[in-house]
Amino acid sequence: MNVLTHVPEDYDHADVPRCGWVPPTDRLYCYYHDSEWGRPIRDPKALFSKLIQDGQQAGLAWITILRKRDNFLKAYDGFDPDIVAQYDESDVLRLLDNKGIIRSKSKINATINNARIYVQMRNEGVDFSEYLWDFVGGAPIQNSWAEFKDAPVKSPESEAMSKALKKRGFKFVGPVILYAFMQAVGMINDHSTDCHVHAACQDTRKV
Repeated sequence: MNVLTHVPEDYDHADVPRCGWVPPTDRLYCYYHDSEWGRPIRDPKALFSKLIQDGQQAGLAWITILRKRDNFLKAYDGFDPDIVAQYDESDVLRLLDNKGIIRSKSKINATINNARIYVQMRNEGVDFSEYLWDFVGGAPIQNSWAEFKDAPVKSPESEAMSKALKKRGFKFVGPVILYAFMQAVGMINDHSTDCHVHAACQDTRKV
């Protein structure tokens, strides 16, 4: 999966209208918003990676995770579930000793647990991408908020996904975390209508 770990030198974060949550002077945040947030992701491992990243955010600001993303990807082998599912206690200790990531034992254990469930689901013939996208009917939900602050923090779809994932044993998958995840991976278009990316995301979401 291609993910943002740095901002290209030629990126111009000119003063253009963006969603209200984006600090206009923060080049990293602007690039994440412009190039990644809300773009549909269909690859199952890429969706797993983003699900774990959003779980790492619990209790923190997203920018904290974004600034540490390169460290996370290196520490957790790109959040590849096939690799993370094999982690043992030595890996837990290694991660707890890594100052470049969030050193929460509960989040580390949850990541390993979730990877193992992902592998189990796949072994049972469940496609993780199809499974998650089914909660929005297989196609992105299109919203038209005048301002981003009008968007909710959870929805019936995120609540249903949360309930289903928790039943399977996933951790850090509450409905608020999952709504943010669904926004980020393009299951929901919550760019405000005045945002310069709103129309472009509508176009790219016709899958």
